[in-house]
Amino acid sequence: MKVKVLYFASLREQLGVTAEEVELPGGITTVAGLRSHLRSRGGKYEHLDKGAIRAALNQDMVQPSAAIKAGDEVAFFPPVTGG
Repeated sequence: MKVKVLYFASLREQLGVTAEEVELPGGITTVAGLRSHLRSRGGKYEHLDKGAIRAALNQDMVQPSAAIKAGDEVAFFPPVTGG
């Protein structure tokens, strides 16, 4: 299954990439599973393990347990603060 992954704000800067197509191994069916798979790449992807990373699925905010399917767009970004 292939999904499009977008990174925003400081995550984009830390990873050095704004978006990528990711082919997921079988058994990964949730946003949490995708995030875990990305972290398992190691190196710069370990930034996905820091803090309260938020996720959107097809432009709607979701919980980590949200189901994903082929062709979905998943965005990860750090919490937003305002002032």
